[in-house]
Amino acid sequence: MVENLKNYIDHTVLKPESTDLDIQQACLDAKENQFKAVCVNPTWVSYVSDLLSDTEVNTCTVIGFPLGANTTAVKVAETKKAIEDGADEVDMVINIGAMKSEDFALVHDDIRAVVKAAEKKALVKVIIETALLDHNEKIRACEIAKRAGADFVKTSTGFSTGGATVEDVKLMRSAVGPDMGVKASGGVRTFADAEAMIAAGATRIGTSNGVALIAGEEGTDSY
Repeated sequence: MVENLKNYIDHTVLKPESTDLDIQQACLDAKENQFKAVCVNPTWVSYVSDLLSDTEVNTCTVIGFPLGANTTAVKVAETKKAIEDGADEVDMVINIGAMKSEDFALVHDDIRAVVKAAEKKALVKVIIETALLDHNEKIRACEIAKRAGADFVKTSTGFSTGGATVEDVKLMRSAVGPDMGVKASGGVRTFADAEAMIAAGATRIGTSNGVALIAGEEGTDSY
């Protein structure tokens, strides 16, 4: 049984149609349940930072989301602006096309540039989008993220063809070793799902179903 599941949860509100009321409710839920972070699109960062200013809940945002195909310069600018607006954590998507093309130098340099832009002012989580990578690509992506200085590797955006699996979390934990963070995101709908991901090596759970998980109920969102 996982104790203090709340400390693992990045409460996620990334749907494009999310309104200010949706963001407010997510922040209220995070405060009441003492979640680790609220993760939102960049346009909401300053708003969320203000709403969470009197709490220990972190403000998290996404970079190069959801495709990862932005240029490095754009990802760097997004990162700097997000931190200026109050982000404590940034979840960046790798250049998936470059990864599939075996342009590993580009993948590394893209991540490294975001890490440098964060200047240790924000944690950097690297979304490798496991559903689009084969076994060896997943391992290589994790190794590159670690070498580039990222703080976490993360399974998924939640907006591709699949989300987190126990097998992928185990593989990622094996690839990065015991000290780097691993975030399981996408499709975590129940307490049992979260418990399985943590047992496999996850140190964060990205989900919009956080309140349901804590209550022992099944969530309805797929990310």
